[in-house]
Amino acid sequence: MWDALAATPLPEVRRRAAVMDELAEVAPVAVAGAQRLAWNDGGGQSAVWYFTEDGRALLLTFDHETELNLYAEEDYALQESFYEGVPEDLVALVRDRPENYESLNLTDAATGRSIHYAGGVFWFDGTRWYVADGLAKHCQGEGLDLLAESGFDYCLDDYLFGQDFTPEAVLAHRDEDGQYEDEKEKEADLVELREVFGRHG
Repeated sequence: MWDALAATPLPEVRRRAAVMDELAEVAPVAVAGAQRLAWNDGGGQSAVWYFTEDGRALLLTFDHETELNLYAEEDYALQESFYEGVPEDLVALVRDRPENYESLNLTDAATGRSIHYAGGVFWFDGTRWYVADGLAKHCQGEGLDLLAESGFDYCLDDYLFGQDFTPEAVLAHRDEDGQYEDEKEKEADLVELREVFGRHG
């Protein structure tokens, strides 16, 4: 999945993020020179993208069933450390911001500062994608599978990176997951998928 994301041009990443945002019924949000697009599965897992005007991006993933879920621990310092190595102006997009369904806040009791929860922190510098240094260091020290425990693999599965991304491809992916009871339901979903894709080029 990582290699597939890395090989995808950013405009195509953004198109897929916009489609998945609409399919998840999440409203796009403008944040300080960036656009926030997100996906969630309705059960606590999410992928949140921030695309900046200068062609960079920040991606946060969260899977509440993994070792990198810090929600119960309330460890602000550890969560902050996951962002180490990410340019400060990108981190500023998720620091001291209102929380939302996909990104709850973890607050420092001493200073009152807050930052969004994230099991996975990844960023794009205009040329290539990176894993945040602090996240990589923590996973290495704890012997954790970074892409699995961060929710990266699960949360980006529906984006079909490395595969065709069309209404028909999404329909087939959903069908493989057993999301349809009959052909009539599939046909209705295909109509909706085509409408959504049509709005995003």
